[in-house]
Amino acid sequence: MSGAQDAVTITAYPDGPLLVRGAAVIETSDGEPIEVTRRTVALCRCGLSTIKPFCDGTHKAAGFRTDA
Repeated sequence: MSGAQDAVTITAYPDGPLLVRGAAVIETSDGEPIEVTRRTVALCRCGLSTIKPFCDGTHKAAGFRTDA
């Protein structure tokens, strides 16, 4: 693949997760790669997900709000 197909985009959804599209490499704080099996993943921003760093939808019940 090349060009736009390799592009990684990160979109912050209001009151929700960061949506990562593309061939991004996601790592732990120790630099270890986290296995990603999809080309689009949602990353937790509220800090309450039980499957961090990924979003599990907990932000909705918690009433998480963002400015952007």
